[in-house]
Amino acid sequence: MADAGTVTALFRASTAHSPSYSTLSRAAEGGRLLVDFCIPCNPYFPTPEMFEELGGRLRDILTYYPSSADTVTAELSAALGLNPQTVAMGNGSTELITWIDHLLVRDALAVPVPTFGRWTDQPMETGKRVDMFPLPQAAGFALDPAAFVDFVRARGSRTAVICNPNNPDGGLLPRHSVLALLDALQDLDLVVVDESFLEFADAEPQPTVVDEAVLRPNVIVLRSLGKNFGLHGVRFGYLVANPGLAGKVRAALPKWNLNSFAETVVFMLKQHRHAYDLSLRQVRRDRQEMIWHLARLPGLVTYPSHGNFVYVRLPDGVDGAELRDRLLEEHGILIRECGNKIGSSSRFLRLVVRPSADVQRLLSALEQTLPSGAAGGLPVPYASGTYTSGTAAVDRLVMRA
Repeated sequence: MADAGTVTALFRASTAHSPSYSTLSRAAEGGRLLVDFCIPCNPYFPTPEMFEELGGRLRDILTYYPSSADTVTAELSAALGLNPQTVAMGNGSTELITWIDHLLVRDALAVPVPTFGRWTDQPMETGKRVDMFPLPQAAGFALDPAAFVDFVRARGSRTAVICNPNNPDGGLLPRHSVLALLDALQDLDLVVVDESFLEFADAEPQPTVVDEAVLRPNVIVLRSLGKNFGLHGVRFGYLVANPGLAGKVRAALPKWNLNSFAETVVFMLKQHRHAYDLSLRQVRRDRQEMIWHLARLPGLVTYPSHGNFVYVRLPDGVDGAELRDRLLEEHGILIRECGNKIGSSSRFLRLVVRPSADVQRLLSALEQTLPSGAAGGLPVPYASGTYTSGTAAVDRLVMRA
C-alpha cells in the first residue's frame, strides 16, 4: 500500500498539474502505486510485443544519437499522410506550446476554462494577458463557440485556443462547429486547436481539422503522440499548420529535440498501425462502460466524454482531496481531483479510462467511501449522449463570419 501521507503531500504541493508518476512511485511503499486513475495513458498500446522489441533494442537506443528531427518528422508525416513541410515535431506537446507562446502569441490569449493547464500557465509565465472564458457547469461544461467569439471580441484577444476534446471534461465540438469558429476568428494573429485527445473520440468519422489548418494563415492544430500511444515518458508530439507557420516553429527547435525512443516508436508505426487502431476502439468501449457504471453511483454526476478520461462531480459535501487521500490510503487507488485546475474545484474528479477489472475495483472503493442515498446520474440535458453546441449557436457563428 502507498504511504498516503507522503503521496498526498506531493499533490498538495503541486499547482496546475499532478506530480509525476516517478515521483509518486518513489514516495509509495514498495516503489509502485497499485491502480492509477490519474495519468491518462492508453493501456492497450504499445502491445507487449512492441515493448519486447523496444527492450531488445534498448542498448542501441540509449547508446546512440537519434536522427535529426527532420528525418523523424518525414517518417511520421508519411505514416499519417501529411506533408512534412506542414509538420513540426516537439519533445512533447508542451515544448510546442512553449514555442508557440514565444514566437506567435503577442499580448493576450483567450482560452476556455477549465482546460489543460499549460494553456493558461505558459503565457502568464512570459507576461501575457490570459483571458479566461468560463465553461458553464449548468451546460455540462459545453463550449458555445458563438459566445466564445463574442468574448474574444470583447476582450480584444489576438490569440484564441480551444482544446478539442477538452481536458478535463472531455467535451467535443463537432468538426463543422470548429470550422465555423475558425472562420469567425480568421482575423486573429493565431487560433490553436489542441487535438491532443482527439484520437479517442468517435462522434464522427473524421473530426480533425488538420486538413483545414494547412490552408489557413493563422491556424495551428496540436497533436500529442504520447497520450495516444500510452507513452508519456517518450515526450513527443507534433503540430500541423501552413508551411510558413510550421516552418517558423521548426526553425526555432533544437536540431536534436527528439530522442531515440521517439524515433524508434515512430519508425514502428507502419508495422503496428492495426494494433494501434484496435487499442483506440477498446479504450472507447471501456469509456462507455465506465461512464455507465459511474453514472449509477448515488450522488455522482458524470459528464459525456470523448477523451480517455471521465469528468465527474462529487455529491454535496464530499471534498475531492479528502476522497483522493482515502482511496489511496484505504484502497491503493490514485485519482485526479481537480481543485487546482482553474475553472474547476475539488468537487470534481478526472478519472482515467481503464480496463474493466480496474474499474470494478474503483467502483467498489467509491461505494464504500461515498455517502449513500443521494440523487445522482448524468446531467439531465446531456443524459442521452454527446453534448455539443446547439445548432442555433453554430448558425449565429456562421452568419457572423
